[in-house]
Amino acid sequence: MTHILQLDASARPGLAGTDEHGSLSRRLSQRFVTGWQARQPDATVTHRDVGGTPPSFIDQRWIQAAFTPPERQEPWMAEVLAESDRLIDELMAADVVVIGAPLYNFGMPAALKAWVDLVVRMGRTVDFDPSRPDDPFTPLLADRPRHAIILSSRGGAGFGPGGELAHMNHLEPGLATALEFIGITRIHRVAIEHQEEGGERLAASLAEAERRVDALTGRLQELSLAHREPAVTA
Repeated sequence: MTHILQLDASARPGLAGTDEHGSLSRRLSQRFVTGWQARQPDATVTHRDVGGTPPSFIDQRWIQAAFTPPERQEPWMAEVLAESDRLIDELMAADVVVIGAPLYNFGMPAALKAWVDLVVRMGRTVDFDPSRPDDPFTPLLADRPRHAIILSSRGGAGFGPGGELAHMNHLEPGLATALEFIGITRIHRVAIEHQEEGGERLAASLAEAERRVDALTGRLQELSLAHREPAVTA
């Protein structure tokens, strides 16, 4: 049975095409999840709306607690790290991580970056061994195959791989870097562009993105999730 973690990072609470001022990235993430459940009704889903309820930003107390060895931790540190522990537990339980995220000013929304900062944590999702200076980091989520699907929306166009503005897109590359660092290397990307322009170009981009989401959903369900697919796909 597949377990899905659905993360939505848009500040817009509704779905584009259904709700006024609704989110395109939420529309894609919802389409992926409902499509998966239609084919696999026993699949379970944890929905984390980081856009609507942003995680906490890390601060000095969090850093002190996170980098204190367990045997030296003080009682208050467990409370400070409790939110991070919950988010990491959700991530570790997932077979498929679906991230709906708009491109905000060339990068990920601040709420999603806060989630990244809380789940990339020494001793929980990555280990560090200073005795191996050439390769000191060990990703702890490489224990089994997990897929991450990044479903994004962009105001302009040309931000995809090979596009004229690709060098200005730090959303998917930033997420991929963090996920790969902790051991999630099977990463898939689908994006909608032309949101600011609207009209026929947006409609065509949306239709193509939804087609790709449907195809990706079917393809991933056909896989055994056991090393038969490429590590990273565009």
